[in-house]
Amino acid sequence: RGCNNFCSYCVVPYVRGPEMSRPPETIIDQIKKLADHGVKQVTLLGQTVNSYKYKQGEKTWSLADLLLAASDVEGIEWLRFVTSYPFEEFFDEIMQVMAGSPKVCEYLHIPAQSGSDKILRAMNRNYTAAWYLELLDRARAIVPGISIAGDFIVGFPGETDEDFQATVDLTKKARYKNAFVFKYSPRPGTTADKRLQDTVPAEIKQRRNIELLAVQEKISGQLSRDFPGKQVKVLVEGLSKKPHLNAPETGDNLQLIGRTSGDWIVVFNGPESLAGKFAEVKITRVSPLTLFGELV
Repeated sequence: RGCNNFCSYCVVPYVRGPEMSRPPETIIDQIKKLADHGVKQVTLLGQTVNSYKYKQGEKTWSLADLLLAASDVEGIEWLRFVTSYPFEEFFDEIMQVMAGSPKVCEYLHIPAQSGSDKILRAMNRNYTAAWYLELLDRARAIVPGISIAGDFIVGFPGETDEDFQATVDLTKKARYKNAFVFKYSPRPGTTADKRLQDTVPAEIKQRRNIELLAVQEKISGQLSRDFPGKQVKVLVEGLSKKPHLNAPETGDNLQLIGRTSGDWIVVFNGPESLAGKFAEVKITRVSPLTLFGELV
């Protein structure tokens, strides 16, 4: 809980306080109780979840240790964790656990926020764009096939066209499965609000937001084209927003939605009773952010 990073645009350290890691046994007990109630997937949450660290006698627990312990809980089949900050400490260990445990989903949400070193310094992000991309390379080397998602803020104070182009370039090199893009807006109480003037006009923020999303959509579309003909395992979340679309007039065969281990959204027809269970789906067609298939 909490955060020690003090990114200049973020209010979390002020409202939630410094980082505090919960005792591992408390977390594992909570996971066991969820498993006893039929839960199949658990997500470990933290503002910077990969900075989890808990000293217990001679041992210091990291997120890698916690994932290993949670993997031993009977009944839990998938484990996720969000959101990760680009830290060096324990990074390889966490990726090695992901590579070695069939329960740890091959998905990493690790925001970059900008591709410009100048803007990263103004954001107090404490890394460079090149180092960030090297971190992604290490993740992919340890976990082949990993899905990576990112976050960006466009229109941060002082962001020039050249700075934005650096963000576009990083996005193209990072090849995220998906990325969340936000237009900068001042948060009262933050360093950016106190010390930096919101210099980028709203219409430029909007234009950069649309452009970056378009760049990412093209990348997502390219990645999704690897799926047709493949069979994927999905955890079924339930009915889609249009459950009767392409469904027969009678029978329990509605449109369902689920997710893969790599967080790809999968839409297919099947019985509503599959909600909360795992299913095998053969992918027949794709869009940039959604896979469509048939129940196997």
